[in-house]
Amino acid sequence: MNHYDFPAGMLFFAMLIVSSIPLGRYMAKVFAGEPTLISRAVRPLENAVCRVCGVDASMEMSWKTYAMAFVVFNIIGIAALMALQMGQYPLPLNPQKLAGVRWDTAFNTAVSFVTNTNWQSYAGESTMSSLTQMAGLAVQNFISAAVGMAAGVAFVRGFMRRESDTVGNFWVDTTRSILYVLLPLSIITGIILMSQGVVQTFSRHAVAETLEGSRQLLPLGPAASQVAIKQLGSNGGGFFNANSAHPFENPTFAANLVENFAILLIPMAFVFMFGYMIKKTKQGRALFYAMLILFIVGLGVILYTESQPNPALSGAGIYGGNLEGKETRFGVFWSGVWSESTTTTSNGSVNGMHNSYMPLGGMIQMFNIGIGEVIFGGVGVGLIGVLFYAILAMFVAGLMIGRTPEFMGKKLGPFEMIMAMISMLVPMISMIVFSAIAVSTDAGLAGLNNPSSRGLSEILYAYSSGSGNNGSAFAGLGANTVFYNGTIAIAMLIGRFATVIPALAVAGSLAKKKTVPESGASFPTTGLLFIIILMSVIFIMGALGFFPVYSLGPILEHLFVNQGNLF
Repeated sequence: MNHYDFPAGMLFFAMLIVSSIPLGRYMAKVFAGEPTLISRAVRPLENAVCRVCGVDASMEMSWKTYAMAFVVFNIIGIAALMALQMGQYPLPLNPQKLAGVRWDTAFNTAVSFVTNTNWQSYAGESTMSSLTQMAGLAVQNFISAAVGMAAGVAFVRGFMRRESDTVGNFWVDTTRSILYVLLPLSIITGIILMSQGVVQTFSRHAVAETLEGSRQLLPLGPAASQVAIKQLGSNGGGFFNANSAHPFENPTFAANLVENFAILLIPMAFVFMFGYMIKKTKQGRALFYAMLILFIVGLGVILYTESQPNPALSGAGIYGGNLEGKETRFGVFWSGVWSESTTTTSNGSVNGMHNSYMPLGGMIQMFNIGIGEVIFGGVGVGLIGVLFYAILAMFVAGLMIGRTPEFMGKKLGPFEMIMAMISMLVPMISMIVFSAIAVSTDAGLAGLNNPSSRGLSEILYAYSSGSGNNGSAFAGLGANTVFYNGTIAIAMLIGRFATVIPALAVAGSLAKKKTVPESGASFPTTGLLFIIILMSVIFIMGALGFFPVYSLGPILEHLFVNQGNLF
């Protein structure tokens, strides 16, 4: 690492935080239906969309109706995207005449992009036509992010409302997420990326002459528009197989900073938006501080492990940080920042290969995903996750002080606790169960390229990524098979629906309740003690859920590497 990396990193995060605060205030106005700077230009379009779709913006929904709309919309999206992939050959904008996608790959990809996971078991430039990339994948990048934001906003309304049977209108919230937030930011980001050299063209390919005098065909396509929304919407799917390690997706150091900035911007802003919506900005800041501290701790471990010489290679006279699998343009520091950003936000894009990280660095990446990516998290669903942990923390605090637990003036009962535990535990169980099936069957073991604990880490990471709706891969695992495409797709569905539906149920339950006035006996949820308890609950849940299996994967591999044993 260079001596200027840390000051540059501090400036980067300072600019990010300063930008996310006004964006959070802006989003609070958007979802409250208040006028904004762009309302005059966008409101007619919003009204037109609602009118064409037959949506009455003044009609609100119960949590069950909201959840039903969410589920049906996702099912339709999966079917439509799967059909587009399998039938892409005769359709326009297919200059390379790519064949229709195999059914299991199409199913996995459709589920992946609709659930905001963007796990990719295929090479984008040699599998998907430009039409599929734009009309299918890029469109779902907007929609999947928007429905996640809508669910997050509905969850927040549960804390805001008193004796109400409704939590908002799914169609209105989704439309506003796209028109007021995702689309304007994507246009700005896409223009900046094009200025840095990210490709945006309908050309078939470029021809390059190698040093040996051979001709090489370089696939092109409308990448900049998809890269912008994949980062802003916590999607992460790469236009090219190498994702943001590809020079056509991430050509310069400035482009790398812009894309990393976009990964964290909306998830951070969502926490501040929460404070503005409930009119308790201190509460939003308390959640933000807890997330930021956990982010810094995880980043510190990754940077430390990657800056040390590989013990297995130092005996051969090879010293220095672990640059294997990383772009030399970005080095250890900015590769580490990206890996921490992408695994804490359910983004999943990569600018280096996670399989090349040292075992403990890879464990932090898996842990970030496994706890539900609540350290900022995906757009909307990250806030849902941390609020569920806050509910659990308040149960712990209630037991400590002998009071009925409450959070932000709402009494918390068994129903809220059950829903919170479902949201936290079901994706964890899914990851562990599917990993156990994979290591116990020939179909699962057939995809391994590395034996022993490294192979187990690859499988654990794949199902963590699926269940956590992250989408990044540890590499080294041949996952484009019927077995992995099917099981990871199921894990992605579990991760998405087991998070959003319980959140909407809790929103409906809380919205019906009265607000309990604060008293001297109320546990304060904006101070240091609450932040410590919240961070402790997040860490303990992750430790209890994952460290036993991690001891056979990355922890065991760490011990092997220190003895000079490689796989």
